[in-house]
Amino acid sequence: MNKYSAHAVRMKIAVIGQSLFGQEVYKELRKDSHTIVGVFTIPDKDGKADPLATEAEKDGVPVFKFPRWRVKGKAIPEVVAQYKATGAELNVLPFCSQFIPMEVIDHPKHGSIIYHPSLLPRHRGASAINWTLIHGDKKGGFTVFWADDGLDTGPILLQRECDVEPNDTVNTIYKRFLFPEGVKGTVEAVRLIAEGKAPRITQPQEGATYECIQKKDNSKIDWNQSAEALHNWIRGNDKVPGAWADIDGQKVTFYGSTLVDNSSAAKGQPLEIPGASKPGIITKAGLVLFGNDNKALLVKNLQFEDGKMIAAAQYYSSGSSTAVELTEEEKVFAEQMKAVWKSILSNVTRIEDSTDFFKSGAASMDVVRLVEEVKLQASSCQLQNEDVYMNTTFQEFIQMCIRKLRGEDDKEELVVDYVSKNINNMTIKMPHQLFINGEFVDADGGKTYKTINPTDGMAICDVSLAQISDVDKAVAAAKEAFEEGEWGKMNPRDRGRLIYQLADLMEEHQEELATIEAIDSGAVYTLALKTHVGMSIQTFRYFAGWCDKIQGSTIPINQARPNRNLTFTKKEPIGVCAIVIPWNYPLMMLAWKTAACLAAGNTVVLKPAQVTPLTALKFAELAARAGLPKGVINILPGSGALVGQRLSDHPDVRKLGFTGSTEIGKHIMKSCAVSNVKKVSLELGGKSPLIIFSDCDMDKAVRMGMSSVFFNKGENCIAAGRLFVEDTIHDQFVKRVVEEVKKMKIGDPLDRSTDHGPQNHKAHLDKLVEYCQNGVKEGATLVCGGKQVQRPGFFFEPTVFTDVGDHMFIAIEESFGPIMIISKFQCGEVDDVLRRANATEYGLASGVITRDISKALYVSERLHAGTVFVNTYNKTDVASPFGGFKQSGFGKDLGKRNCCCH
Repeated sequence: MNKYSAHAVRMKIAVIGQSLFGQEVYKELRKDSHTIVGVFTIPDKDGKADPLATEAEKDGVPVFKFPRWRVKGKAIPEVVAQYKATGAELNVLPFCSQFIPMEVIDHPKHGSIIYHPSLLPRHRGASAINWTLIHGDKKGGFTVFWADDGLDTGPILLQRECDVEPNDTVNTIYKRFLFPEGVKGTVEAVRLIAEGKAPRITQPQEGATYECIQKKDNSKIDWNQSAEALHNWIRGNDKVPGAWADIDGQKVTFYGSTLVDNSSAAKGQPLEIPGASKPGIITKAGLVLFGNDNKALLVKNLQFEDGKMIAAAQYYSSGSSTAVELTEEEKVFAEQMKAVWKSILSNVTRIEDSTDFFKSGAASMDVVRLVEEVKLQASSCQLQNEDVYMNTTFQEFIQMCIRKLRGEDDKEELVVDYVSKNINNMTIKMPHQLFINGEFVDADGGKTYKTINPTDGMAICDVSLAQISDVDKAVAAAKEAFEEGEWGKMNPRDRGRLIYQLADLMEEHQEELATIEAIDSGAVYTLALKTHVGMSIQTFRYFAGWCDKIQGSTIPINQARPNRNLTFTKKEPIGVCAIVIPWNYPLMMLAWKTAACLAAGNTVVLKPAQVTPLTALKFAELAARAGLPKGVINILPGSGALVGQRLSDHPDVRKLGFTGSTEIGKHIMKSCAVSNVKKVSLELGGKSPLIIFSDCDMDKAVRMGMSSVFFNKGENCIAAGRLFVEDTIHDQFVKRVVEEVKKMKIGDPLDRSTDHGPQNHKAHLDKLVEYCQNGVKEGATLVCGGKQVQRPGFFFEPTVFTDVGDHMFIAIEESFGPIMIISKFQCGEVDDVLRRANATEYGLASGVITRDISKALYVSERLHAGTVFVNTYNKTDVASPFGGFKQSGFGKDLGKRNCCCH
């Protein structure tokens, strides 16, 4: 029994058509056990057979290459006779450019079916895909119909539809839907015929359209239209036959059109275009064109009459590049490429510098092959198809490849409007604008805000304040970079190489990054250098190594005889990842979340905390200089209520990672669910318990207890929010801690002797004061501290509370500051102190200090927390997963399992 139902039959089929589409349909029909009695396709072109012919000849199937089937409207008798001799019971026309006479169409027992790239009856004719786009249809698709006399009016057998994206071209919609689903649909239609279930639905006349075949002569642009109509005309003719206009006395063809939101901001050189409502503008992004409604579109590439294609941005400078002299090693590469060209252009006797790839007979599939061949010879030379179209002669092609290999491939210079400061014995240069699609840009409407230095309360600089429209632009850029750009298609090792280069650049700028972190967040410089920046560099290096090790698995499954079955899984990137990070570790939180996203091939839109945006923007600059493609990383300083909310709601964001408060985390989780059920990982609040037993090493207990609370000014998500100290050592422990607290130097974080810098911002300082006032009101003993330091800036005294009862506010709520909360527990009451430690809705971290390893294991197994520290604290590592339980969130940062894949 085959896969068909009992009454299905295997048929004798003639395949009439051409191209890769025809080849795939042919292969699938053979897999379905049909007999292909003949393949009828076009004659060889420039000595090269059509892919359908090549496949059939390999299988020994008879192949016929008739130049035509009829003359002067009448079928050629000998052609029809050869066809009939095959004994076909069904004709399948998967992609056919020849006119097939009705004597052939009607001959088989089951008739003939043909694939058509439109939702018939709309857009009948050979240019149906073009007209779907030109008319701006929101829905497209294909039809398999019973062939008639060539008017596309035969009965419908099967239809499938898809959404047409705003920037789809013939190529993108064909590759995304019409090709893969069209092959499946054509084969499904044959199955329906074999099962006797194929319908014949008469096409209605209502809604029927027939437009002319799109040829170069009738694809000239009419400029008296709206920008959207112009965009539809250009994309509807991209790449064949190509929409064109007369510019500077020659035909110029336009490719790669997108609609532009903010055309008024376009800066560049004007380009006069006869008939256009206003001159175009050559910008570094491309050619901006205007419709008669004063709205704009952007064209990326231009092609001249001699076939030469250039980036539109290079219109005024395309001829300025001088030839580079090849080294001996580069000459070897050039000879390898010459051999590749010769193997593709088999009809050419000799490859000369002047040999033109396309004039020598190459087609679009040859472009794909050439790009892949280059990758095999030089993996670091990442080409796009457009690179071949823009460098058509062998000399141009080699020059382009060598420039890319040298890193001199005419990349746009990164323009940064720095704010510079001479501080910490160096000049720091800080970007202060949004970073979207590889460029630093002002926020929509020019909105800004001041970021404040917590050491003195003075403004550092004005920072662009992102608006909702900016979020949409950034997400669109990230989506395009993921779906159409080189990042997702890049060899994983090359992706890892770029991430590693980024880590190297961060290390090169580590003192500058640490200084910016100190003045923007109040982090003590030495700690910022070691942890904030140092661990960030380690994180990118760690995940750079994971890029080519993100693998699926092979799973044994039940064997159903006579077949032997195999299942395997693969991990795939998610898409656009939004990241919202807090202000306590601005750069490190960025690294923890971004590195894993990038390693898997995702793209990122990140919102730093509004009060600490500067290291994120410096990171964006370094990422661009490291060579990460445009759109892969986007940074949007702004408010959580506006930017964070829009990222949570955005339908094109596929995952959101958030570190921050539990209250906001709950709101984000809800928004992510309601919007598009996007994946979400949350690292939220904590009230981490640290249990110190009397058998501890007291010196270590004091040192670890101090670190657990006062590390990074207490602005630490895993800070020990409550210390449980066994009663027999309680007083001694408190005495030792207070002695150490009094030794701590509070002051300028750039002073190398400073232990304790300012709190991050004024609102948080006020909350800490209120927090301590609550503790005093409820009767806890304030041993030391508890007040704002009376000096410029946002300084708060390291504080110690004792006699804290379980019911008190300070025993329950997180302080997120330098406030040590100490409670006693009775000697030997291990289970009771565990109950008290776990009596919280948080579960991020915890710790135990004891010399008794059995006790340490017993306690650590029973503490409800994502991380349990034993005889240490704050020890995080890039290889170890990090995340919480309960209302401290879910999902992990760091570690091998956090690679942001499906």
